[in-house]
Amino acid sequence: MVLPGALCTAQVTTADIAEVTVECLRRTVPAAVPGVAFLSGGQRPIEATDRLDAINRLGPHPWRLTFSFSRALQEDALLAWRGQESNAGAAKRTFLHRARCNAAASSGTYFADLEGT
Repeated sequence: MVLPGALCTAQVTTADIAEVTVECLRRTVPAAVPGVAFLSGGQRPIEATDRLDAINRLGPHPWRLTFSFSRALQEDALLAWRGQESNAGAAKRTFLHRARCNAAASSGTYFADLEGT
């Protein structure tokens, strides 16, 4: 994903990020490449999911766009687990929820309302 740098003071929207990311991919990634898996480091999980969804809504694209098995999937589950066996059930539910949201974002069908489910 094309994101503003850490020292950037300009405000950017999810739509801005989606547009410049798609533009960058179209200029540099051959259509023969089957997919692009983004890392989500530095973004909050819901923010990263929303951005992936916005990118996919600008399609159709010649490639599949998704996340790698990364922070956007793991962070909330790790926070729920905290290394305690007693939290394993909550961590599993949290991971499944995040996976479902990111799966929807990968197909451009994510809505913030999914976060309440």
